[in-house]
Amino acid sequence: MKRRGARIYCGTPKELSFLARRLRAGELVGVPTETVYGLAADAFNARACRKIFTAKGRPASDPLIVHLASARELKRVAIPNDAALRLAAAFWPGPLTLVLPKTSAVPDIVSSGLPSVAVRVSAHPLFRKLLRLTGRPLAAPSANPFGYVSPTTAGHVREGLGQKIRYILDGGPARIGLESTIVDVRDPRRPRLLRPGLVSHRELVRALGRPIARPRRPARAAAAQIAPGQLLRHYSPRTPVILHPRLADRATTGRARNEAWLFLRRPRHARGENIFWLDSKGELPGVARQLFSMLRRLDAASFAAIHVEAARGPGLAEAINDRLRRAAAR
Repeated sequence: MKRRGARIYCGTPKELSFLARRLRAGELVGVPTETVYGLAADAFNARACRKIFTAKGRPASDPLIVHLASARELKRVAIPNDAALRLAAAFWPGPLTLVLPKTSAVPDIVSSGLPSVAVRVSAHPLFRKLLRLTGRPLAAPSANPFGYVSPTTAGHVREGLGQKIRYILDGGPARIGLESTIVDVRDPRRPRLLRPGLVSHRELVRALGRPIARPRRPARAAAAQIAPGQLLRHYSPRTPVILHPRLADRATTGRARNEAWLFLRRPRHARGENIFWLDSKGELPGVARQLFSMLRRLDAASFAAIHVEAARGPGLAEAINDRLRRAAAR
């Protein structure tokens, strides 16, 4: 018998209480955050967390992020230090994930067998209500088939996992649209940026008051990672993505009509059914917010390739380009 598709819940008090009970019972729930939508399970329930890997087709070498209702719960899952507490005070609740030594309460399946755990406190009000009602930390990677473009709406979650899960909480379109910044602070003397996001390297250095190393080269898929988002190819549509330093703002003459051309801002001269843009003025918050949604749209349109231009500048541009490089990797 064919399984019923996932139901989307709007987050009334009654529905939130129901979803909290489902989570405590070991079920999976698609949840909104300010970054992207996640696929949540009770972080202390190894069997429930294993369901996340099965539903997503995610390798056990790629760990999960544990979400807390507040920074006061940090000691339940991790062993904090001064650097972590300083960054948490500056950016939580918000789009920053910290990697720390884990406590024995965190199952090995969550951390890919490593003695560390990735933790954050989301700023999404509906998700935080669900966390408080559940009464337990929730492990939640992005709610999409592994390696595919991250979801930024409840509809995206249902499109990708609707036959694998039963419950999705709709919190509206993701406000940021890119996954959280991740910082490794296991050694507070040698913090390292693992994944760029809305919280920039410059902001992290200013808040911490010390240098923070830049990301290393992308990791091998077979090795256990200390945090998600480290693989060479990730966030990828099925359609090949070709990344350009810049796309010229000119007419489409000579451009293949069966290939999509994706600009950061609305081009002045380029026209055609295969011309798209992410933000009318090219402002980076708007670019980030629309990036994954647009990649999904173009992937569904049967183009032979998606040409996209890189963002320019520091800060959020680094996060956008990180996602684009991984989407374009072969």
